[in-house]
Amino acid sequence: MIVYCATSNAGKLREFRLAAEAHGRGRVSVQALPGLDKIPVCQETGHSFEENATQKALYYSQFAPGLLFAEDSGLEVEALGGAPGIYSARFAGPQASDEDNNRLLLEKLRGASDRRARYVCVIALCERGRLLSTFRGEVQGSISETLRGSNGFGYDPLFFYEPFRATFGEVSSEQKMMVSHRGRAMRRMIEWLAAHYSLA
Repeated sequence: MIVYCATSNAGKLREFRLAAEAHGRGRVSVQALPGLDKIPVCQETGHSFEENATQKALYYSQFAPGLLFAEDSGLEVEALGGAPGIYSARFAGPQASDEDNNRLLLEKLRGASDRRARYVCVIALCERGRLLSTFRGEVQGSISETLRGSNGFGYDPLFFYEPFRATFGEVSSEQKMMVSHRGRAMRRMIEWLAAHYSLA
């Protein structure tokens, strides 16, 4: 089964494909939405990951030849009251780079003893402008005091995952996908697809 993904983020698309391979056993293929770069961008005006993911999926599914999912994800830090949350990608400003966001996060947590954090991902699955379901994945961790590793993207070099004794920036994409917020959300979506469609 082909499921289209509405994202222009190459890192996210690669991770969703890895998760689909790991959890779908070859039964689900994630493909980029054809012509996404020519479709006017959907403005995210929601106040939660669920609202933003649903908004995007409903919009982009109108242009998809089949099932489509969109996601919204980010980092929630306890000491910052859940920030950066839905603003994770633009924490340091509208055009912020990963380096900018990581630098700001470290500045805001300087001297903080509570460094607990979680990654959150919500996937919304739609078909031609109709919402089918949403799927949430979370993974608990903490924020390292220094950048560690060059793998992944976003806050991965700062997100320390205790069972690995490493940050997500220090492990392979395959390792990360087995426990990550995106991997968990994708697994739930595939389980839902298996229950409602023939994936043989």
